[in-house]
Amino acid sequence: MDSLVIDPRNDVRDTVAQGQFYEYSKAANPIRPTLTPRVPYHFFSPSLYADGESRIVPLDLSTALKCPGPATGPGLLASFVRINAGDTIEMEPNATSIVFYVIRGQGRAVNGDVAFEWNHGDFFAVPAIDGATLTASSDAALYAVHDAPLLTYLGVRVDTARFRPVLFRSADANRELDRVRRSPAAAERSRISVLLAAEEFPLTRTVTHTLWAMYGTIGAGTEQKPHRHQSIALDYIVECEPGCYSLVGTELDENGQIKDPTRVDWESGCVFVTPPGYWHAHFNESGAEARLIPIQDAGLQTYLRTLDIRFA
Repeated sequence: MDSLVIDPRNDVRDTVAQGQFYEYSKAANPIRPTLTPRVPYHFFSPSLYADGESRIVPLDLSTALKCPGPATGPGLLASFVRINAGDTIEMEPNATSIVFYVIRGQGRAVNGDVAFEWNHGDFFAVPAIDGATLTASSDAALYAVHDAPLLTYLGVRVDTARFRPVLFRSADANRELDRVRRSPAAAERSRISVLLAAEEFPLTRTVTHTLWAMYGTIGAGTEQKPHRHQSIALDYIVECEPGCYSLVGTELDENGQIKDPTRVDWESGCVFVTPPGYWHAHFNESGAEARLIPIQDAGLQTYLRTLDIRFA
């Protein structure tokens, strides 16, 4: 018979649940399709936000992930946000932070007592406790990522803003990326990119305490060697020509190449998912530069000392 306990806070009677036991070797790693599925590969087309009414388009893989609410990964939800000229969209997730990239258009954002203008190519991040009100002055689309699935899993609500809204102008981001590209050491680096960072997080050097964002380029006829990390990557392709793609897989061969890879062909304006812990390499076999924006939960992973980024 279940025992009765009294909650001293409200004197409501409840029952104590019966505990369970699992044999260690069968339960220590429950990552398998029938129990806790791996993060799936997935490609989201730019046609999802190309036209139509103003709306938020969640890139939702929650059914495949067995998550209790909309999720692109266990701890992150990416969305396309389409806003027609003159319209307003309210984003109020139970999340710690939201990172935005302006795909096209221009408008105004309000976060609590802070308001600012945004334009094509800008990045900005806001604490989600106050939500984000986005009004477009021309036809606009944004790419947005927040960590509401993590808070849903933990069963908590955010109660503190850990950082001030931070804005990265397109001209500044492109200038810094070009400076890295032109560096004499560029040819020896694993990638040509810049990380976005807020001053409140000097230990992780990330854009928020949970989110990490990179702005990178892959030159025509070049490639980024295989690498992996324990954070999921939600990759937005800013621009590319046919012939740009990623190879993704779980193992490397004796030559440091990905064994039996899955190929993901890029398209300007698309998003694709790179599962955590998988080796991946990016290739540009076109005649033009390509640019990409991966957003990850690497702010949290770095703070936990579990990111474990490795290069082949």
